[in-house]
Amino acid sequence: MNHNHEQLERISSGKGFIAALDQSGGSTPGALARYGIPRESYSDDEMLTLIHEMRSRIITNPSFRSERILAAILFEDTIDREIEGVGSAEYLWTKKHIVPFLKTDKGLAEESDGVQCMKPISDLRPLLDKGLHKGVFGTKMRSVIHMANPKGIAAAVDQQFEIAQQISKAGLVPILEPEVDIKSPEKGAAESLLNDSLVNHLDQLDPDEVVMLKLTLPEHADLYAPLLEHRNVIRIAALSGGYSREEANERLAANHGMIASFSRALTEGLKVTMTDEEFTAELEHSIDEIYEASIT
Repeated sequence: MNHNHEQLERISSGKGFIAALDQSGGSTPGALARYGIPRESYSDDEMLTLIHEMRSRIITNPSFRSERILAAILFEDTIDREIEGVGSAEYLWTKKHIVPFLKTDKGLAEESDGVQCMKPISDLRPLLDKGLHKGVFGTKMRSVIHMANPKGIAAAVDQQFEIAQQISKAGLVPILEPEVDIKSPEKGAAESLLNDSLVNHLDQLDPDEVVMLKLTLPEHADLYAPLLEHRNVIRIAALSGGYSREEANERLAANHGMIASFSRALTEGLKVTMTDEEFTAELEHSIDEIYEASIT
């Protein structure tokens, strides 16, 4: 069976969730600190090696398996490195049967009109070509909505769909992630505006242009449920957004049809000092809880 077809089947109809292992330069120090490696203990040159060691420990763990995990999102530096002598993306699919995605954005621009759009992605096409060469199935890109500002939200969604079309033409499946800040005083109103904007853009896509969405867990449960039925949407994932794993799972279970794409909530409780047995037990517990919330 063609890998792309098989991967599409897993992503569109498989039971499980997406592991977000794509911390970049800005978020890596925080991830390492929660793992038990303080910022003052390593140089800038050592940082990405340390986070790769953490990710490798997670990915190679026996609890990290396709029966619970459908896909994993990787940072560009990760796909340039190897896991057990195999390219990271190739390892995920050939050794674990987990579909690899690639983070493509270059971080957030300054806030304007209540949102942070993405910084320009000047090397998008070479990055997509590299992803294809490395065996990546799709991509992910993130912007952040802070306030219920119609102009700002329209700009963020316009940018997401404009780049998504370039990604689709390159032969990859884009995950659009217009995150709504969980601390926003206008979170519910922003989510309503976002939903309307997403519907408007999705309705303009050609029938063969498929996308995935990665959205903040909404204030009103099942707000995004109608989007699950849209012809151009193959899956909707939820980000944990800073919620604890317990709260993220509770909110996810109330949003039927959405699956998790958690980062911080997935790795919560994991420590560099753990024995292999302790690490496996903690990761297994996390994965099981997130899986159960993802199959509601």
